[in-house]
Amino acid sequence: MSAPEHRTVPRRSVLYMPGSNARALEKAKSLPADGLILDLEDATAPDKKVEARDQVCAAVKAGGYGKRELIIRVNGLDTEWGADDVRAAAQVPCDAILLPKVETAAQIAELVSLMDGADPRTRIWCMIETPLGVLNAKEIASAHPWVSCFVMGTSDLTKDLHAQHTSMRLPMLTSLGICLLAARAYDLAILDGVYLDLDDADGFRGSCVQGLELGFDGKTLIHPKQVEPCNEVFAPSAEAVEHARRVIAAYEAAVAEGKNVVLVDGKLVENLHAEMARRLVEFAAAISAAS
Repeated sequence: MSAPEHRTVPRRSVLYMPGSNARALEKAKSLPADGLILDLEDATAPDKKVEARDQVCAAVKAGGYGKRELIIRVNGLDTEWGADDVRAAAQVPCDAILLPKVETAAQIAELVSLMDGADPRTRIWCMIETPLGVLNAKEIASAHPWVSCFVMGTSDLTKDLHAQHTSMRLPMLTSLGICLLAARAYDLAILDGVYLDLDDADGFRGSCVQGLELGFDGKTLIHPKQVEPCNEVFAPSAEAVEHARRVIAAYEAAVAEGKNVVLVDGKLVENLHAEMARRLVEFAAAISAAS
C-alpha cells in the first residue's frame, strides 16, 4: 500500500451509520455529511454482526455515496468478529478502517497484518477512548504510515475517567489536548467526539464551536439532523475566506518589496498568518469541490 496522499479533505461532519440497518445505509447517500462511519461495532447487536459486515461491504462495493469518505468501524481485534471484519473491509474500496479502543502501537501492527490486499487508498483511523489510549497517543499516532486520523470517543472516555458530561467539557480538555498535540505533531486529522443530547440544539452548536476553537477538523455525529449545523460551524464563512485572500495578497506584495511584515486592517501580518490564510482558502476550496 502506498504512503498517504497529502491533500485537503473536508471532515467537518462524519456521521455514524448502523451497519445492520439497510435503510440507513441507503439514506446516507443523500445526506450532506462529509464522511460516513459504517458501524459494525457499538451500533450493531451481537446477533447481527456477520449480517452487518456483509451488508456494509456490499454497500461500499455498490457505491453511490458520491464524494463522501466511507469509513468502516470494525469490532475490536479481541472479539470474535474483529479479524474477519478487517479482512472483509480490506477487500472493498473504503477510505479507512476505524479500529475501536486503540491503546498501543501493537494493536496497529496487528491490524496492518490483517489488511493484506487492501485497496491502495485505505487508511487506518483510531478511536481514542480510554485513559491508556490518551496516554499513548504519541505512540499510536506514529505507529504506522497508514494511520491518518484520530477519532475521539468521549463517551467511553468520560465513563472510564469517572467524569461527568458538562457544557464546557472541562473534564475532557486534558485528554482532548493531549490527542490534538499528538495528531498535529504527526500530521494526522482529528475528529471531536459525539454530542448525545439530540434535543439540545444550542448545546450541540456550542460543542461544535468549542471543537473548532480547540483545533479539531470536524466532529463525529449520531443523527442526520446534526449534520448541517456542524457543517456550518466548521466551514469558514465567505467573509473569512475573503479576508484570508486579502491577507495572502498583502503579504505576498510585501515579500516582493523585501518586507517580512505588513498591516492588514490595522493588524500585523507575517508569514505564519499567511500560512493560516492559505490553509483556510484551501479548505474552503476543498469544501466547494466536494459538494
